[in-house]
Amino acid sequence: MMGLFTTFAMVLYILFCFLGILANGFIVVVLGREWGRCHRLSPCDMILISLGAARFCLLWLGMIHSFYYFLHHLQYSKEPTHPHFGIYFDFLHSVTFLFVAGLSILFCVKIANFTHPIFLWLKWRVKELVPWFLLVSLLISFIVTGLLFVKNNALYQAFLQGTFSGNITLCSLSRKLEICYFLPLKLIIFSIPCSMFVVSIVLLITSLQRHSWRMQHSANSAQDPRTQAHTRALKLLISFLVLYILSFTSFVIDATFFGFGGTWYWPRQIVIYLSTYVHPFILILGNSQLGGALMKLLLLLKTFWNDKRLQSPI
Repeated sequence: MMGLFTTFAMVLYILFCFLGILANGFIVVVLGREWGRCHRLSPCDMILISLGAARFCLLWLGMIHSFYYFLHHLQYSKEPTHPHFGIYFDFLHSVTFLFVAGLSILFCVKIANFTHPIFLWLKWRVKELVPWFLLVSLLISFIVTGLLFVKNNALYQAFLQGTFSGNITLCSLSRKLEICYFLPLKLIIFSIPCSMFVVSIVLLITSLQRHSWRMQHSANSAQDPRTQAHTRALKLLISFLVLYILSFTSFVIDATFFGFGGTWYWPRQIVIYLSTYVHPFILILGNSQLGGALMKLLLLLKTFWNDKRLQSPI
């Protein structure tokens, strides 16, 4: 029998996952429709639709795995489910963080005002570079996933064949491997997007300070469009950096101290996937095209609901 707290956390996790799936699916549908109508996408929309698709798949995969382990945790330690799940989980996590890092760089290049030749070259060629960035991100994610899977699967098979000696359980082996091998590698891998976030935020703050200094004698400086663009971009980047740190910290704590199961299993799942179902709403509200489509959808649903109420018998 599940306790009240466990049941509440599980229901909350399901609710958040479905909200994230709807939000990411909404991004993919709206931008995909725009792509089909105009046969082109802006560099920002290219990254957004790729990011939405990756998060959509990640949320479904995470939810399926979470419930599979929760319902079959005894068989979980005797089946090759964990390393095989890790292929898709590590790939989607890696590509998601790389896409968001690319989004942060794109915001910085489009909005920040610097005269360095490299920065000007990036601003001029950004439309051509974004598709290549997406392809390189996929390639890097494949390589990272391969490195993690090969070592994980080799050690897992060695354990099942009895190569390891002594009183070693699969749970203790998984914990040791996670701490000694996989966790340091993941820290190195995922610190790269984090560094890109920080650099982009620092550059945007520097650009905003310079622009504010130029506009300090203007009476309408607070309503200056470039100042507002800087502020919006900073809010988006800082919000995801906070969500990224919370999610990754929870992932590290889960792998290092808690292991599998326990009372806090579902709360940990909520925090681990926090960025995948919170950040899409921030992106939708911060994007004029997506925000406008959302308002039209809500207005349509409100009109439909009112019509149904008028047609229903009293």
